Amino acid sequence: MKHASTSRNARVAVRLTREEQHQVEEAVKTRGYANSSAFIRAAIRNELDGRVELTCTDERIGAGFDRVSRDIFRVGRGQQALYALIDAFAKATLACIPEPQPEARSQAIARAKERYGRLVKAAGQAMSGDARAAMQDLVDHGTN
Repeated sequence: MKHASTSRNARVAVRLTREEQHQVEEAVKTRGYANSSAFIRAAIRNELDGRVELTCTDERIGAGFDRVSRDIFRVGRGQQALYALIDAFAKATLACIPEPQPEARSQAIARAKERYGRLVKAAGQAMSGDARAAMQDLVDHGTN
């Protein structure tokens, strides 16, 4: 605990409620101050200098925002890579698979719907939480 080395000649009167006075007296006893005046002077110094617990708050909040920002950027970059991969796969698949003959078209569409259903179901089983619910919406929408 720091003590000011200068003489004290200013006097300030502060009126407290009985409850506040009781709280000050309890704090003096539990925190080891010489008297109520010493406690009040320390409280004033803490308030004027900035409380220790509050001085680092800005840095901690800023660091938290920086971490969240980096994580969001990383997730966005991953989504872009995934989109590019799926786009390239779809283009290659569509370019390499020939259209079915007109007489076999309805049967090919029926098989494709079955394969699509199995694909979405397998992907949904690999997911959990909100992603699983979104996949279930896709499955439900595909069967309507």
